[in-house]
Amino acid sequence: MQDHTSPASLENAIALQKYGVGQPVRRKEDDTLVRGHGKYTDDFNLPGQAHAWIVRSSHAHGIIKGIDTTAAKAMPGVLGVWTGADLAAAAYGPFTCGLPLKSRDGSPLLQTNRAALTTDKVRFVGDPVAFVVAETAAQARDAAEAVEVDIEPLPAVTNAEEATKPGAPQLYDHIPNNVALDYHYGDTAKIDEAFAKAAHVTKLDIVNTRVAVVSMEPRVALAAFDGKSERFTLQVPTQGVSGNKATLAKILNVAPEKVRILTTNVGGSFGMKNVSYPEYICILHAARELGKPVKWRDERTTAFLSDSQGRDQIIHGELALDADGKFLAVRLSGYGNLGAYIMGVAPLPLSLNTGKNLASVYKTPLLGVDIKTVLTNVTLMGAYRGAGRPEANYFMERLIDTAAREMGIDRLTIRKRNFIKPSQMPFPAASGVTYDSGDFAAVFEKALQVSDYAGFAKRKRESRKAGKLRGIAVGSYLEVTAPPSGELGKITFDADGGVTLTTGTLDYGQGHATPFAQVLSAQLGVPFEKIRLEQSDSDLVRFGNGTGGSRSITATGQAIVESSQLVIAKGKQAAAHLLEASEADIEFAGGQFTIAGTDRSIDIMELARRMREGKMPEGVPASLDVDHNSTATESTFPNGCHVCEVEIEPDTGVAQIVGYTAINDFGTVINPMIVAGQLHGGVAQGIGQALMEHLRYDESGQPITGSLMDYALPRASDVPMMTVDNHPVPAKSNPLGTKGCGEAGCAGSMASVINAVIDALSDYGVKHLDMPLTTEKLWRAIQDGKTKTAA
Repeated sequence: MQDHTSPASLENAIALQKYGVGQPVRRKEDDTLVRGHGKYTDDFNLPGQAHAWIVRSSHAHGIIKGIDTTAAKAMPGVLGVWTGADLAAAAYGPFTCGLPLKSRDGSPLLQTNRAALTTDKVRFVGDPVAFVVAETAAQARDAAEAVEVDIEPLPAVTNAEEATKPGAPQLYDHIPNNVALDYHYGDTAKIDEAFAKAAHVTKLDIVNTRVAVVSMEPRVALAAFDGKSERFTLQVPTQGVSGNKATLAKILNVAPEKVRILTTNVGGSFGMKNVSYPEYICILHAARELGKPVKWRDERTTAFLSDSQGRDQIIHGELALDADGKFLAVRLSGYGNLGAYIMGVAPLPLSLNTGKNLASVYKTPLLGVDIKTVLTNVTLMGAYRGAGRPEANYFMERLIDTAAREMGIDRLTIRKRNFIKPSQMPFPAASGVTYDSGDFAAVFEKALQVSDYAGFAKRKRESRKAGKLRGIAVGSYLEVTAPPSGELGKITFDADGGVTLTTGTLDYGQGHATPFAQVLSAQLGVPFEKIRLEQSDSDLVRFGNGTGGSRSITATGQAIVESSQLVIAKGKQAAAHLLEASEADIEFAGGQFTIAGTDRSIDIMELARRMREGKMPEGVPASLDVDHNSTATESTFPNGCHVCEVEIEPDTGVAQIVGYTAINDFGTVINPMIVAGQLHGGVAQGIGQALMEHLRYDESGQPITGSLMDYALPRASDVPMMTVDNHPVPAKSNPLGTKGCGEAGCAGSMASVINAVIDALSDYGVKHLDMPLTTEKLWRAIQDGKTKTAA
């Protein structure tokens, strides 16, 4: 027991200032990672392990006539070769999509029910048809090349719109015209009426290009099976152990407790590693059959074939405005490319999420979305950073810039006329969600001021003197984060004096350990450096929804707050006993339980030790430990305005981003340094898609951008120095007031970069170009503009 002014009390107060909410505390894991001491899945090996290699289709579409494994089985070191028929005999379940999405006629999303190894047809280049396990990885690969797969080629289709036309190749007999979901949202009659009475209608055809994830760490997995307990263990990089455990148990047809998922450091995911893949079922099956662990590691080339991909929409956008440029209605129609199979949340970004985020920060009264999600002979679609949010904001911002030009209204003015005002909060958006907070005009004005938008005209004149083109643009955005879900908030006061926080989100680069510890330290006064984070073992993480959709700090933050209140309640009971006082007289603040009006108190860590080492009487908790599932959290609405400035060399088409400002409203910012890092990464990915990234296929379905020799990624020289600042308006939907930040960089950068380039090219009459705005595309647009000008 101690006095308020004791050294421990002062130490707690100083620590709370240093490590409290809002402080730019360095990430706990950085020292380990920078020194190369991180532990990734490929760093793990088990005694006696074997190695797997996947046999993949070289055809985009075809009928499997036969698979001859005889030669492969006879090769040195080979322990087994399996085909789809072998896995079918094991009666594993299919990979499906659990989203309750419905088509406009009320019928449910049509499933492709993907088997781990296909048995009838191949549907994309890279479709797994068999796998080999051998003593070494080299032996497995050599034997895989000896597997003879007889495929009768069929015509392929890679374009979502073309796949819906009469006579197009059909991927599945039960999915007519390859349309798995005919998504519709909005009141068509009212929207048509708004367009009919509009003073002006802007129309724009936009291609949202397909991109590869290209995480720094390829997928890898290590499978083991315990014959005595009949239990599977899979070490694998993922975005959440609980969800993947449930998925794999369902496919393996075993009880959930028969599956254990382990995840350590993860070298990037961006949505791609959030789902289970066929390779995992293959090696789990082999581990059980062979009675030894089996490891599989992907390579960059096969990752381009097997990892889920992102974006890929063909959109016709329309914006209806009155004579003053105020929005009356917006609608999208078009196609989303699912690829050959439907897994995870694949249809969501292409349909519902696009609609949810389209209205953005503008008081648009009516909104309509009509998108067919279509199966084609390319790699499967998945979530990719933002998963529908960045593209929806991109569509809206392109429509607004185009409408402003067509109507002769300044681009900034037309936005200001349509911003939702703070006084209108809570605002029921046309997307069907209600925004709880935000000051969009203030964020916008701050972005213009910080970026020196007013000085652009002078900079443009200077560029012109140097023979260069210069453009500037804004990209306002608002994202609807992942839907409500509860989260695990387990707090354990350990025997060694540390505190373990266990939660179901998972850090795959975000830096969870630091902000979560900041929140817990602020709530309980627990020393920051003593807090550990556990997210990586499904045996310990009994519940959780993983990391995705910019929900981690909101969901786990709320779980920490609720669990901390339970800890405090238990602590008051125990402190009352130890301090010989009434529980009603015990107060808690700054890590101290104090008898009200006195200097008698006990520190929370000392209390936990006393409870752990002593025996509490009946009716008094034996420990401060809490194992709690939080209530569901609401979606949050992070928003902001990015300003991009570009300079283009007209003789070569080389574009350079010469200025970039990002002002964001993420509500309460727990750790501004980590938030800035998330912004930098998201902006870089947006720049990549805007200027260089594009997965392409030839007419037969063969990928022609299947390696880093063909697929361009932004380098350090392509990403500008950024000015990042916050204009926080705390959310009202969660106790910390936080809003997600992980995907916002893409949302602001795609729109601002493209709009800035189009602005620079406007001198040549260029009104629209689709991503990516490569050097060649820009050069050709400039030459075409020169020709038209000369004529």
